[in-house]
Amino acid sequence: MEKKPTIRQYADGTASVLRKAVVYTELRFYQRSDVLYQLTQLFCLRYLPKYGDRTVDQMVQSARSIKQNIAEGSSDGQTSMEVELKLLGIARGSNKELQEDFQDYLKRKGLEEWFGKNERFDRLHDFCKTHSKFEDYKEVLPKMNDEELANMGICLCHQVDAALTKYIEKKDREFTTEGGIRERMTAARLGQRETQKEIIARQAKEIEVLKAENARLMALLERMTD
Repeated sequence: MEKKPTIRQYADGTASVLRKAVVYTELRFYQRSDVLYQLTQLFCLRYLPKYGDRTVDQMVQSARSIKQNIAEGSSDGQTSMEVELKLLGIARGSNKELQEDFQDYLKRKGLEEWFGKNERFDRLHDFCKTHSKFEDYKEVLPKMNDEELANMGICLCHQVDAALTKYIEKKDREFTTEGGIRERMTAARLGQRETQKEIIARQAKEIEVLKAENARLMALLERMTD
């Protein structure tokens, strides 16, 4: 069902076509994407060759792409939900690529990917679920080995993907029901016209009241001078 876009107004009453700004730094999946970026850099520096392996660049770029596209998409979303959806989709794709790279490392090294009924997985999952900011991980990451870091990376990737998927669906529904910038511009212009009509109507009433008051005072003055 199509609904009318919610149009905000500036302090002077002028209608705005801009959507409400998203503070992306407060989004938990963005915060986790920042943790992923820091974790990935540390992991690559420690456990992957510095030269001759494109995996390092690919993993770091994928991790960077997640957080940067969330940030850019959220900012561009004020004017274009189409661009926002596209960039969030790119972020989700980059997140999937990074997850695959961590999983490939574990397979290549003969290490275990933790999942299911696994005590280590449960502890890791619970920690990542209840901690989203990098400050919570700063002291933990340097103490972890490659298997632990890779599994934490995979766990964070799963959580980012789940949250991004729901967020994209929410934005998609919003776009479907409210439309994009063109619909907002139309609604804003119509809203502005309605506001102007209301102002004009109110002023007309005020003028009539002033005219009546003026006539009353003139009549009173005439009686006093007779």
